[in-house]
Amino acid sequence: MFEVPARGEGRGSPFGAIARFPPLARRGNRVPYSELLARSQAGLDYQFRDPSLLVTALTHASVAENRFLSNERLEFLGDSVLGMVICEQLFRMYPDCLEGDMTKMKSMLVSRRVCAQVADEIGLGDQLILGNGIKNRSNLPTSIRAAVLESIIGAIFIDGGFEPAQAFILRSMMPHIERSADLQNHDNHKSALQQLAQRLFATMPRYETLDEQGPDHSKCFEICVAIEGERFPSAWGPSKKEAEQEAARKALECLENKHRSESRSSTGP
Repeated sequence: MFEVPARGEGRGSPFGAIARFPPLARRGNRVPYSELLARSQAGLDYQFRDPSLLVTALTHASVAENRFLSNERLEFLGDSVLGMVICEQLFRMYPDCLEGDMTKMKSMLVSRRVCAQVADEIGLGDQLILGNGIKNRSNLPTSIRAAVLESIIGAIFIDGGFEPAQAFILRSMMPHIERSADLQNHDNHKSALQQLAQRLFATMPRYETLDEQGPDHSKCFEICVAIEGERFPSAWGPSKKEAEQEAARKALECLENKHRSESRSSTGP
């Protein structure tokens, strides 16, 4: 738990602005806000010009005198800054990705799950200022952990502008950004095939429905991929989407095997 400086303490110092925050602990070990700020800024690798912004970003609504003193407004701002930075980074890093693929990667990266994970990696859960009603700090809800990351981003944006906020986001999230493309390609065979077809043949794959069976409420579909007039092995699925994914996987496999065979032939025995 953390303790605010006394009302008269720190006048003329950066910590004087924090005096409007209420004392947060009445029992047990109390740590002054100055120590909280030192710990947090070291973990964030960013020094606040206005430390009261950092305190606000770490203050959950359960402990604030009113919701204007909680991190909710900064969370709202940080969410938009995070989305913009992630979109620009994906656009720059993956010039071969189409809009739909980047949208899926962005949705994953700004999700509560990933934001909560990044907050854990930085140690923000340990710095949060919480009310007595939230007793188990080691098992905080995903929503609270994700919100504090966004509020920190909003606080850095207000304190230092776009570039420091961008640097913090990329520093904290780059491993997740790089992993998102691998997951996207692994899970989306249609996207991977489309990129490969455009690179090899300068054309788009075409999906053909060959057959469908079963009653209307439980149909199965047989679909194949055609590229440049060549049909690849078909696949069945309980929906057209799933059948297309499996057909794309088979086409990818055929094209990769063909590419390996041609490479071996070109190098000779």
